[in-house]
Amino acid sequence: MIASLANLMDWSAVQAMTLMGRAYAENPRLEGAIQFLKGPDFIPAESQPAQIEFNGSIHFHFPTPRPCDFAVNNVVHGRLYRCGERWREQPVIILLAGYNDSLSYQFRFPLIARRFNRAGINVATLVPPCHFQRRPSQRGLFDSGDWLMFAERTAQGIAEIRALTGWLLGEGCPGVALWGYSAGAGDAGMTMCRDARLAAVVMASPAVRFGPWVEQLAVRPRVRAKLQSVGEQCEKMNLSPMNLTLIQPAIARERILLIEGIHDLICLKENVEDLWQAWGQPDIWRLPYGHVSICCGGVPGLPERILRWLAPRLGKPVAKSGSNFGQSLTNM
Repeated sequence: MIASLANLMDWSAVQAMTLMGRAYAENPRLEGAIQFLKGPDFIPAESQPAQIEFNGSIHFHFPTPRPCDFAVNNVVHGRLYRCGERWREQPVIILLAGYNDSLSYQFRFPLIARRFNRAGINVATLVPPCHFQRRPSQRGLFDSGDWLMFAERTAQGIAEIRALTGWLLGEGCPGVALWGYSAGAGDAGMTMCRDARLAAVVMASPAVRFGPWVEQLAVRPRVRAKLQSVGEQCEKMNLSPMNLTLIQPAIARERILLIEGIHDLICLKENVEDLWQAWGQPDIWRLPYGHVSICCGGVPGLPERILRWLAPRLGKPVAKSGSNFGQSLTNM
């Protein structure tokens, strides 16, 4: 992809975010967030399996292991695309969407699931905290720059991923892998650093550390005026375990795949390179695309290529190239 086009797509996505309104909390509760993130309650050692209930053959829900003050957010929703009646004998991939990416969850992930089902791999998806049908009427609080609330919702999302993992393994599935995009990739990384049960993890354009990228790219003066203060807050948050370069994976590096967007303006390639070094240089694909292209299905053949990488790590035959996802990326 031409760099200028990739940059324009990312820049336009940021402007759309600012046009929808970007609130700034009078009290960001930064110190409380850092204290919580560095404490034992952020990601506890123990994790209980989810209490799954199905609504039909695909949709399921379960109570969140970390309830909050918003009742609608305390019920976790997801989908399980199974490989026929003997699905328990097959491995599972949990797909994790990025921030507010309802299009992937509703439309792109089901297409990926069909292809993986044909390869003998189950696919599960989860609605992140405070997203989609879990969105409380007070959602503005979640987007207000309240760092403590953000940290608590991150902890909630990680606990839910681990709970679903436990349930799938308890059902007999031989392996569970995570595949996340953007913020979902960041959650996958933090989960992997605390949970050695995972068979593999794919992180596409991961949120490695915090940065004032919205304020840097925004054209609205009100948003740009917050650049210095938000930047200082990000620097302090980057001293916490939410900076992925400060924590270490609990699985072998051969089971980790990083996907970097060379032209990414949101999750910068420099951050992904730092993570690659900090984690002992696991597999990395450096693609000539931006954040929007990678996270919203704009890279032809990428899911097929990821399938071929994941298959042997999940005990499946290496998938053949050529599918409805488009041309193979083998030579990239």
